[in-house]
Amino acid sequence: MKMSNRWNKVIYRVWAPIYDGTVNHIFLPGRKQVFQVADLKPGEHVLLVGVGTGCDLPLLPPDVVVVGIDLSPDMLRKAQQKLPLPGREVSLRQGDAQTLLVDEGTFDVVVFNLILSVIPDGNACLRENLRALKPGGRAVIFDKFAPAGGSISILRQTINIFSTLFGTDITRRLGDLLEGSGMTILKQEDSILGGKYQVILLKRSVDLMDGKAA
Repeated sequence: MKMSNRWNKVIYRVWAPIYDGTVNHIFLPGRKQVFQVADLKPGEHVLLVGVGTGCDLPLLPPDVVVVGIDLSPDMLRKAQQKLPLPGREVSLRQGDAQTLLVDEGTFDVVVFNLILSVIPDGNACLRENLRALKPGGRAVIFDKFAPAGGSISILRQTINIFSTLFGTDITRRLGDLLEGSGMTILKQEDSILGGKYQVILLKRSVDLMDGKAA
């Protein structure tokens, strides 16, 4: 099944009331790992792409300025219930993360937690939101990816037919997503489920707006 925004809204309407109390317990160690790797500093501006029910919000350090975006109004309502957070300036926006919903070149850090494998076009999501980074800014990805090299196995392709019904594509490769992105991998760590999920730290190595070195 090909994923779409329309289907994802249905899926996340179902997930919204139960997500925090169920599957997020699996993902929480990976989320904590993300913010250890990101090493956010006071005053930094952070973009959370696919903020969902706001599970990342309590993990943010004090004195950061945060914008969280998500397609699902049902998920965002759950995220809003976690606000306000003392010492953190947080705003939430509803919209399609396959397009840039914020100003270019205004964020120090962009976080892609569990979004690139669930959004219909992961390449567009990554490409568009990296434009939000300041030159020299960094991005962190927490997600699962198919192994690099060779073809996708028939078994994985078959399982993917069913996994997309639940809103996740298990055939996407990190290298394909990053190709031509102008980002350099600084760190790549195994994360939950025996390394099936990874945390990747990236730095913006070129100015994506004019193609000049940052």
